[in-house]
Amino acid sequence: MRKKISKTLSILLPILLGVFLTIYTYNSFTPEQLEEMKSYFRNADYTYIFIALIFGFISHAARAYRWKFMLEHMGYHSPFKNNFMAVWVAYFMNMTIPRSGEVSRALVLKKYENIPFDKAFGSIIAERVIDFIILLLFIATAVLLQFDILKTFLLNTIPVEKLLVYGIVAFVVFLSAILLFIYSKSKWILMIKGKISGLTEGLFSVWKMEKKWPFLFYTAIIWLAYVLTFYTAIFALEETSGISFGVVVTAFVIGSLAISFSNGGFGVFPVLIAGILALYGVPKEAGTAFGWIIWTSQTVQIIILGGLSFLLLPILNRKK
Repeated sequence: MRKKISKTLSILLPILLGVFLTIYTYNSFTPEQLEEMKSYFRNADYTYIFIALIFGFISHAARAYRWKFMLEHMGYHSPFKNNFMAVWVAYFMNMTIPRSGEVSRALVLKKYENIPFDKAFGSIIAERVIDFIILLLFIATAVLLQFDILKTFLLNTIPVEKLLVYGIVAFVVFLSAILLFIYSKSKWILMIKGKISGLTEGLFSVWKMEKKWPFLFYTAIIWLAYVLTFYTAIFALEETSGISFGVVVTAFVIGSLAISFSNGGFGVFPVLIAGILALYGVPKEAGTAFGWIIWTSQTVQIIILGGLSFLLLPILNRKK
């Protein structure tokens, strides 16, 4: 019963958060601001959004192709078409139940290629470990590129005395967590250790692959396409077209985190994007419109191609 309640809450809470943020943001605008925001939607150059969608498509195609190297390393083969549709199904599922996409991808290969679920799922986890490390590198890059702006924002928002106290508290908490992790025999800590051990094993499995360099090459293609998806979209609005590449990287990181920890970024993505762009002089109305335009276009693409993949998988894999 408790497990069922926990699972239900894990689905409902991100959705409710998205709904709350959407309503809250809408109510925070005056009628004049709402009208101005509508003008951004009407006057946006959607040619750039279409190009951004092409880059998004390329990133997902590269992800599907990269998957084959991990599967071949384990002795399995799956045609590109099934990998490709499994990837779109995964993104589609992530919009309903956070992190359910990985399970969906593995289930698709289990059903249509008879690849054991644990093997397919393990290959996906190994991929995610690599992607997580790259995201951390992007976060570090964003902090380095925008350190002065972020420092000024923190100092203007939080007094130095409080910032120092927060820093000391954070250090103590971090140190306590490390010691707890090392010495605790709690079943929860042991479970986390097991998961970290599995992630580490997945990471090192990449270096044992015969085709590790092609795998890493397509990983670079995936993330380059991700960044270009965001970068191209900034030219859709005049107010965002002048932001620097460093700002793009920062906003891209924030957007990626929003999508990772919610139902595809619903409600959260536009709010966070508007907030980060406001630090660089982009009006709140323009930043919010920009966030919604990107999120909506990407979501529509996922719904269409994810839905088509659901329909085409049984048709294209029909046994003759």
